[in-house]
Amino acid sequence: TSRSDSKREVPMTVAGLTPQHIEIAETFVRLYVFLTQYIDRCEDEASRKEYPEEELQKHLSETRTKLLDILKVNPVVKGKVEKECERVLTIGAKSLKGGTEKVAALDVLGAERVVLKNKTIALSDLLAVYRAL
Repeated sequence: TSRSDSKREVPMTVAGLTPQHIEIAETFVRLYVFLTQYIDRCEDEASRKEYPEEELQKHLSETRTKLLDILKVNPVVKGKVEKECERVLTIGAKSLKGGTEKVAALDVLGAERVVLKNKTIALSDLLAVYRAL
């Protein structure tokens, strides 16, 4: 038996997985979905009309607060998430003002969308695995 074959035979232990792990992953996914929806609203007039601003801001704020509370245990990750949220919201606000800042802000928002999409996909896959265990 080769070394890689023996690794495949070892069953995955899930003793350390808790409902809290699932909640953390779900909250991350929700935050990234709401941030992406915010970007959609900044880039597209139809999206702004389709989803009421107050409702999006409420969900985004509640999810952000919940996740940052969860992340108190890891100040480094908490700081990264805080900066990411602030960056997206600040750039989004600039894009809605119009003028010369709008074009530059929309370019940056496009890049932020790609990052959020990749994070959401990875976290959704992880969440699916957690739920299957």
